[in-house]
This record gives sequence, C-alpha cells and structure tokens, in this order.
Amino acid sequence: MGCAFACSYCYVRRMPIALFRKQQWGTWVDIKEQAHEIFGKELKQAKKKGPVTIFMSSSTDPYQPVEYKEKVTRALVEVMTAEKPDFLFVQTRSPLVTRDIDLFTKLKDRIRISITVETDLEEIRKTFTPQAPPVRARLHALNKLREAGLPVQAAISPVLPFSGEFPKKLSEIVDRVCVDDYFKGDGSGGKRTERLGIREIYKSLNLQQWYNEQTINKTIGELNKVFDPSQICISRNGFLPDPHQ
Repeated sequence: MGCAFACSYCYVRRMPIALFRKQQWGTWVDIKEQAHEIFGKELKQAKKKGPVTIFMSSSTDPYQPVEYKEKVTRALVEVMTAEKPDFLFVQTRSPLVTRDIDLFTKLKDRIRISITVETDLEEIRKTFTPQAPPVRARLHALNKLREAGLPVQAAISPVLPFSGEFPKKLSEIVDRVCVDDYFKGDGSGGKRTERLGIREIYKSLNLQQWYNEQTINKTIGELNKVFDPSQICISRNGFLPDPHQ
C-alpha cells in the first residue's frame, strides 16, 4: 500500500488510504508480509467459484522502487504461473516490469502488460511526475516486452501535453493504446483532480488549453492518423480483459 512515485495528479491522493494516513502521499509504503502465501490460497478458492481476472494494480504501482528489494510482486506472479488466473492485467509505469519477463511468458496467452506513457516530453514528465521513471526508459521497456512476444499497450493516462511526434513514436512500438483523462478516469468526473490543484500546474506552464474535456478527443484524433480505431481503447475499456478472455 502506498506509492513512491507520488504522481501529482494521482486520484488515490483523495482516497481514504491517503487522507487518513496523515503523511504526505509518496513518502510511505507498507509492505504486505507473506502476501504470496495468502494470495495463493485465495486464488485457488476463487477459481473454484468461476473465472478469475486480476488487475495488478489500480492504486499502488506493483513495480515501484521498493519492489527491487522486496520482490513482493514477483512472488505473486510466481503464484500465478502455477495457479493461472483466466486473465492478468499488469499496469505500471516502471521499467522494472521487464525483470519478470521469464514469468510473464508462462502466462502470455492470458496476460496484458500496460505501461503508462502520458507524454513524450521529458520536461512535462518532470513537472507532473518528478519521482516517476523517465519516458525513454518506459518506451524501451515496452519494446523489450513486445520483443519477448508479450501482449502490451501504452496507456496515455492521463493525457499530458505532448509533441506532434508522440503518436508515431508509440505506433513504432505498440499496436494498442489506451487513452484516459482526468474527467473520465478519476472516478468523479474530474472533481478529485481539481481538488489536487492540477489546474495551477497547467497555468504555470501556460498550457491551460490542455486542461479540458476536449483534450482526450483531440488526442484520439491524432492517434487515428497512425493507429487503426480498433487499436485505440478509451478509459476503462483499455483496462478490461480482452473480449475472448
């Protein structure tokens, strides 16, 4: 629980786990002990009741810095290679995800790995998510996963200001993208994000035109120039199991 990446726009900042902690979001992480043992038992029980799909994860990046040492996520994936879920969706912004390619390949017919790439502009990344991995490292990770034969997607989530070359850069690496914004993706029509003061960051950069509900449509329009519409997912649809799963 908790996330060291501390992205400025993260909606989890407005959820009870963050508000009641009374510590600045991004300064603490709680490590679940023996998680793989508990998870293994729960997974077996869940499979007896029907199909099991897993999102790893919605509020805590599974490959944040502490994972280098603790390997909690790796232990959970090891459990899943032995007791396979029907579908595993891995969502991260960390290049560390490539460490577990050896395990992912055992699940590749029932897995998708999504890496957040909100922009191709490193200065924008540094402004909004200074503690997150560099853009180039994330693109390299996507390419490495794809070369390993794994299903991947780039999550432009949320859309941040980007260059005109961004869609083309992504099309050279992935064949699927998910586009999301503050208004569709924060669970409150953008109200949580507004309370975080994100609008002020846009004002400080003189980029207010990017902070509105039309930005996602303009982004999709740019992506349509290099991607087939079937390769573009919007908001929550990009984080669901494939229809055949």
